[in-house]
Amino acid sequence: MVEINTIKNKLKREELFSKQKAAKAKQKRDRRIAQKKEEEANPEKKEKRLAENVPNTLENTREFDETIVEEDEEVAADEATDEFSQYFQNGVAPKILITTSKGPSASVYEFATELIDIFPNSHFVKRKPQFEMRHIVEFSKNRDFTDIMVINEDKKEPNALTLIHLPDGPTAHFKLSSISLSKDIEGHGRTSSHKPELILNNFNTRLGHTIGRMFTTLFPHVPEFQGRQVATLHNQRDFIFFRRHRYVFKNAKRVNLQELGPRFTLKLKWLQKGTFDRKGEHEWMFKPEMETSRRRFFL
Repeated sequence: MVEINTIKNKLKREELFSKQKAAKAKQKRDRRIAQKKEEEANPEKKEKRLAENVPNTLENTREFDETIVEEDEEVAADEATDEFSQYFQNGVAPKILITTSKGPSASVYEFATELIDIFPNSHFVKRKPQFEMRHIVEFSKNRDFTDIMVINEDKKEPNALTLIHLPDGPTAHFKLSSISLSKDIEGHGRTSSHKPELILNNFNTRLGHTIGRMFTTLFPHVPEFQGRQVATLHNQRDFIFFRRHRYVFKNAKRVNLQELGPRFTLKLKWLQKGTFDRKGEHEWMFKPEMETSRRRFFL
């Protein structure tokens, strides 16, 4: 084979390069066709190839974490008596108060409207300047709310979400980003009042289990499947992606998904014991020095 670098004429070099590129593509295509024929004749070869050909990703090469939860009796015993056990054992129905930081902008009200649409039995209460967080917590406890959701903003855009589980906590604070309202999503569907199904993905550590259980308590126990609505919280590399869809059944074998919106992304910043307290004890808090590797995750 002629070395392209030895040819001085630019046009000849380009012509030879194109021919060599086409020849390599043809060889690759021929190998794939031959491989496909072999695998059709012997399906076991395809199964073996797929089993061996697993690409390395940040997720499957993550650093070892001793807090990753598998089937563990100790974890099950702890969760049976944790702050969320009333929801899982006694069937307490969620009732959510949604409010904002002081002096919210129009974009925060828009996002609050979307949250009210997502969570059944949620109520928006406008926050007056004289109400501190401790007042809101007491107000909510006295009216049998199970959770408080506070939308924070910066430069007139929502930038954080604080979630308080009542009556005894915990409190989680998330960075909020990549917001797309339903009206901004092309081809979005209309929502209905049906209670959605909830899907949680990749909340694998003890901390992840706590956050996953906290999100679960925001949704009713029994979804109304006739509404065909599903809310998904997908954790990937400690970023929690929220999406909401509706199943669209084409026939008995085929189903599509229609996005309802909104979309947003959460990243946990801290988890505090009890209800919100500026001087309270934190179970976990993110610090920049904790990011020692791209393969280290906490949820």
